Amino acid sequence: MTVFQHIEAANDSGHRFDEGRRWAASISLGFDVRPDGDTTATRMTHVRHNGPLRVQRPFYPEGRNGCCHVYLLHPPGGLVSGDALSIEARVGEGAHTLLTTPAAAKLYKADSHGVAWAQHTSLKVEKGGTLEYLPQETLAFDGSRGEQSTTIELAAGAKCIGWEILALGRPASKLPFISGHLEQKFRLLMDGRPLWLERQPMDPNHPRFKGHWGQGGATVQATLWIVGLDDEAGAIEAIREQLSESKNWAVTKRRGVVLLRYLGNERNEAWGICQQAWEVVRPMLTGQSAVVPRIWLT
Repeated sequence: MTVFQHIEAANDSGHRFDEGRRWAASISLGFDVRPDGDTTATRMTHVRHNGPLRVQRPFYPEGRNGCCHVYLLHPPGGLVSGDALSIEARVGEGAHTLLTTPAAAKLYKADSHGVAWAQHTSLKVEKGGTLEYLPQETLAFDGSRGEQSTTIELAAGAKCIGWEILALGRPASKLPFISGHLEQKFRLLMDGRPLWLERQPMDPNHPRFKGHWGQGGATVQATLWIVGLDDEAGAIEAIREQLSESKNWAVTKRRGVVLLRYLGNERNEAWGICQQAWEVVRPMLTGQSAVVPRIWLT
């Protein structure tokens, strides 16, 4: 190989320094019900990864035949210009899985070329399956540029509860989110038909960002969704009762989806509201009391 061929090969990799920079990482997970003695249990039956995306071994804090807890690991701890993460998970018929992360994800400032990052998450739940998708919050640094997309495909009879929590800037360091551009896309489908579609650009230079009709200057937002409840009205009432003393949130339902929203300036407050709502609703959705993943306590 000539020197020029070496250079071309380097330029085709993640080591280039222009707008074409790209470091890809992906992970694909599968969960199915398997025989376990005289009963059955959810087991992780498929793992395939490329680049810095991993999982620890499955945990069973609710008992060997209970929900399978899995931690998604991204060792770099954050996304920089050129990163391209792809996360896929499938929950089989009758399986019950909880996916979470060991720490907050960080979206770092774009490089001098303004190269964006991307993270795409695709989750599928088959008939009778249950998925709890509960990642820790995402922290967007000033100047970050990128796109996050989440697609959840449910079969009829599947259940899902999850959340996304986003904090903009670093107020404690007096570094607000005053530049950059983020875009969030969310698609929730049942048998291929949309239940909830949302696209949200976040540009601090757009009037929507500070306008009372939009973001209103808030630096933290969260959305929690629930699908598969037998008593949606009862769940909403239980959430309202549990969170009666909290502020900056609202809950409603639409086309079989219960939605809780938070818009404020405290990420700990947003996290607390989402966790309390999950703890209240989980028994109504799954018939099992909430068991906090141990990683949240470390």
